[in-house]
Amino acid sequence: MKTIYELAVKEQDGTTKSLADYKGHPLLIVNTASKCGFVGQFKELQNLYEDYHEKGLVVLGFPSDNFNNQEFADIDETMNFCQMNYGVTFPMFAKVDVKGKAIDPLFEFLTSEQKGFLTEGIKWNFTKFLVDKNGHVVERIAPKTSPLKMKKKIEELLIEE
Repeated sequence: MKTIYELAVKEQDGTTKSLADYKGHPLLIVNTASKCGFVGQFKELQNLYEDYHEKGLVVLGFPSDNFNNQEFADIDETMNFCQMNYGVTFPMFAKVDVKGKAIDPLFEFLTSEQKGFLTEGIKWNFTKFLVDKNGHVVERIAPKTSPLKMKKKIEELLIEE
């Protein structure tokens, strides 16, 4: 079975980062948008990161402009917005496509491993994916669902061997 560790992503400055760097850590991966109605979830994602990072959880944010142009064109503007308004310190990456012909390989993998309700593809911003310590996608969480509702599952992933 393929794992997430076989993939690489683009950092904000355009450099490539291997997801293998996160081996042994549960991951919470989310497609974000600064102008989305669910933008308040940034604070909840940051709270999860602060509560569980020392125990091993890594939250990874991927700005996306696939839904109603709800992301800034400039990545620096996105980062400033997230840091100033929500105190985001978890890793945020370069803007990606999470659907369509130009879908980023990471999101192609995530959506193929955990299908959504009624559709495989991502329907909106703030779709969240939990990945276990072994790089397997174990859960997909709907955009409208608060990240804080994942605490129990995150705690389970943190104690798994």
